[in-house]
Amino acid sequence: LISGLSHGDGVWLNNAQDLINRGITTLKGAICTREDIMLYLIHKNLPPKTAFNIMEKVRKGDGLTADWEATMRDHGVPEWYIESCNKIGYMVPKAHAVAYVTMAFRIAYFKVHYPLAYYAAYFTVRADDFDSDIMVGEKVPYYLREYRARQQELNVKEKSALTILEMCNEMQKRGFAFLPVDLYRSDASQFLIEENSIRLPFTAIKGLGKAAAETIVSARREEPFFSKEDLLVRTKISKTILDQMDVMGCTVGLPDSAQIGFKEFLGE
Repeated sequence: LISGLSHGDGVWLNNAQDLINRGITTLKGAICTREDIMLYLIHKNLPPKTAFNIMEKVRKGDGLTADWEATMRDHGVPEWYIESCNKIGYMVPKAHAVAYVTMAFRIAYFKVHYPLAYYAAYFTVRADDFDSDIMVGEKVPYYLREYRARQQELNVKEKSALTILEMCNEMQKRGFAFLPVDLYRSDASQFLIEENSIRLPFTAIKGLGKAAAETIVSARREEPFFSKEDLLVRTKISKTILDQMDVMGCTVGLPDSAQIGFKEFLGE
């Protein structure tokens, strides 16, 4: 019932919620899924075909015709039920509601028993919105408080970031941590499990898209990078991205250029 209410449009808010709060009906008596309408109307002795047609129109948000409303009244359907039908914009079938609940239980099982697999999958799905500047380490609690303090003012991107920040905070409180982007261990866009931590992908670098990240992975398969200059040439990433990789420690040990200076040649 609850799954049907939460996935419909105009089913719960300003509809079933008000009816239940006012004591007009109960959760069991409210319209929650498509089939509820047809079965209820058949129970009220409406012809099955009429009950089906009403359900089909209401579930799409088309509402009731004057003739249908009259027929429903003739069969003892209360006014609140008729009004509720006319408020509905979209309804899911009961099978979909069951599927949502089943999937929720599966996800919850993995979250409890296989947390690293759960978090790695969660962040991979949301890799495009993952910002390592605010979502890693000690920064998380600060930005979580800052976003929550102005929650009503957040734009769409910030709202998405808040959801991910909450998951990062939860993960850290459970004793898990992110490993930094590594030139040879990170995947292009997938968060990988390493022992008791999760390795950040290249796309966690701000401004680095999936296509460029895949170029880095492809280039390193051919041969190691000999210098930062070599990295730039073979991957076509920008100097700005390279600077960010420097800051994140991705290029530790790589010289700026493969050329040997005169002093280095002399061994000085």
